[in-house]
Amino acid sequence: MTLHEDALDLLASWPAPTPGQEVLRQRYADYLLTHPPGVFREDRPHHLTASTVVLSADGGSVLLTHHRKAQRWFQLGGHLEPGDSSVLAAATREAREESGLALDLDPAPVQLSDHAVEFCGPGVHHLDVRFLAVAPADGVPTTSTESLDVRWWPAADLPDPDPDLVELVALAVRRLDLGGR
Repeated sequence: MTLHEDALDLLASWPAPTPGQEVLRQRYADYLLTHPPGVFREDRPHHLTASTVVLSADGGSVLLTHHRKAQRWFQLGGHLEPGDSSVLAAATREAREESGLALDLDPAPVQLSDHAVEFCGPGVHHLDVRFLAVAPADGVPTTSTESLDVRWWPAADLPDPDPDLVELVALAVRRLDLGGR
């Protein structure tokens, strides 16, 4: 299965948690149907990315990275690469690279986010597919070269509380509370 086919299958099987997320799910699928290279960063003006929100076991804390290029705090993630076997594999690779933690991700996305990314070029949008991982209790995160810092934050008191990030954390905590892992 190609990465493009995997992305379409993932979107087709994902039950969106809100009506707004359903709109994004359909928009992503429609885009990928007409732009097969849309899984890679070279596709313009939009392309898929994969990220992971990492929670503590109790859901009270979230691990965020202070992104070097964006100069803001975000969940872990990045671009899909030709060697990735799936969107989930890309999110797992990115999360492990950026945190230094051995993470296992919930295979069902938590949220989709379509957002402008000025540092990738004018008019470029990331069509981000966001997953959930729970950090191992004994894990100590490290900072990668792509980040200025990696740090735990209270889930209820996020830095740079962008509405997408606030919703992502709330959806992830709700899934964790419902035993979705």
